[in-house]
Parts: sequence; structure tokens; C-alpha cells
Amino acid sequence: MSVIVTDAGFTQEDWTGTFTEVAALPANAGSVDTAIDLPSDFDPIALSERLEEIDLIRIDFPSFADGRGFTIARQLRLMGFSGRLRARGHVIPDQYAMARRAGFDEVEISDEQAARQPEADWLRRANWQAHDYQSRLRARG
Repeated sequence: MSVIVTDAGFTQEDWTGTFTEVAALPANAGSVDTAIDLPSDFDPIALSERLEEIDLIRIDFPSFADGRGFTIARQLRLMGFSGRLRARGHVIPDQYAMARRAGFDEVEISDEQAARQPEADWLRRANWQAHDYQSRLRARG
């Protein structure tokens, strides 16, 4: 099982559809809810013509030290993706603000990780807009 982390804390999965590996994405999605899994080395340009038919994109974080998922998320948002964007895997509470600023709506972690890094750790970072480094620098100037 897994836990979904949002600005409000821990919640359970509410996606009722299935996830498809990007390589197995059908030629056209039709009217079915479409959610895809992207590996951390995926080039989002390959989805540029299909973003409107995708409801949820889940990007894998194989290690907390692998930040490529943040770049993919930012690129997808800049390309106009307006659906749900989820980070999955080894994201730690200290990275939550970065994930939200990059464009993620939520983070999916394992039950084991949630036990090691409880909800309170994530909620301390949930006010990610108030801790913007650049805004703090501008306020000093």
C-alpha cells in the first residue's frame, strides 16, 4: 500500500483508474481515465501532443538524491499539462516544498516510509509558499 501526501497531510489513494507504463500508452486514450507512470529518465517532449488526454502523471523517484523528476515535472507544467502530477518513491519531507514548486500536486510514499517520516514531518513543510527563498531575498533588499 501507499500513502498520498498533500498540503493537508496524509490521505489514501483516491485515483480509481489504473496506471499505464508510458511505453504501453495506447495510440489514443479515448474517454477512459488515463494515468501514466514515467521513469526518472523520461523526456517529457515525447508527450507534448498528448498532454490534454492524460489525467494523472506519476513520476518515479528511485532515490531521494535523484532530482530528475523535479525537472520533468517543471517541463510538463511549462508545456501546459494541467492534470494531476504526482511524485512517487523516495521523496523525503525536506523535498516537499521543492516538489510543490516544481509543479507536483502530491507525493506518494510507501507505508514503511510514512512510518519513518510521519505526517508531522511533512506538515512542517506544507506551507511551501511561505518559505520561498527568492521572496525572502527580495524582502531584504
